[in-house]
Amino acid sequence: MLLPASRAAAVPVAQTRSLASKAQGGADPGEAGADEGEDGEAEEWEAEWEEDEDEQADPEIGDGGNGGGVVLRDVKWGARALAAAEEVLAEHFGDDIAMFAFKVSPKGYVYVRLDKLTNRYGCPDIEEIENFNRLYKQKLDEIIERGEIPLDLALEISSPGAERLLKVPDDLDRFKDMAMRVQYLAEGDDLAVDQMDGIFLLKSVDIQAEHCVWKLADVNENRAGKGRPLNKKQRDWRLQTSFEAVRKATLYLD
Repeated sequence: MLLPASRAAAVPVAQTRSLASKAQGGADPGEAGADEGEDGEAEEWEAEWEEDEDEQADPEIGDGGNGGGVVLRDVKWGARALAAAEEVLAEHFGDDIAMFAFKVSPKGYVYVRLDKLTNRYGCPDIEEIENFNRLYKQKLDEIIERGEIPLDLALEISSPGAERLLKVPDDLDRFKDMAMRVQYLAEGDDLAVDQMDGIFLLKSVDIQAEHCVWKLADVNENRAGKGRPLNKKQRDWRLQTSFEAVRKATLYLD
């Protein structure tokens, strides 16, 4: 298992990468690896790790990455790998750890993001990430040995960072005390619809009417000057948007 690598220094993101199956080596998943020492094996494999091909794509809800959800890409063994991850969570972790995202690649890469529901940012600590990595790898090794998954797998276990997309309205109550960067559609003076952007705090949510009310967050980007608080007009300002008008919402870090 490689040392954790942070993706967003402002949020305690944890990440581990490792190979599942006894045939570990510097080769790509599915190929026989060379017999090397553990350190050399990890060093070579780290250099050859294939980054997620969707890494540069704009995130969207349900993409298996920052947007959460499950993406199996018609990979035959994907459902079994997903079931194994769910079994590890059910057998070894409490209700406060949930799967935020799961995605597999036809080349044998498995990406899992764990969400800690009791953490302010949803980030498990590094010990929890490493423990899940170890237990999940053990379970996959057993499945591979039984022939249920006919190839070696490379695993990346991580936690959601500030880039996680928030579901509207599902995630709003959970993060209501945190500033959010919100992209939304607003009707202009000429009746044209413009996409706007702001840093807000949630004021209220009306599930029946399917709209939410926002107020300006007291952060540097909203202040008239550095170190100055919001003025009365800014404090009293409100924005009402329908759920549908919110195009994207993420956590904001000042």
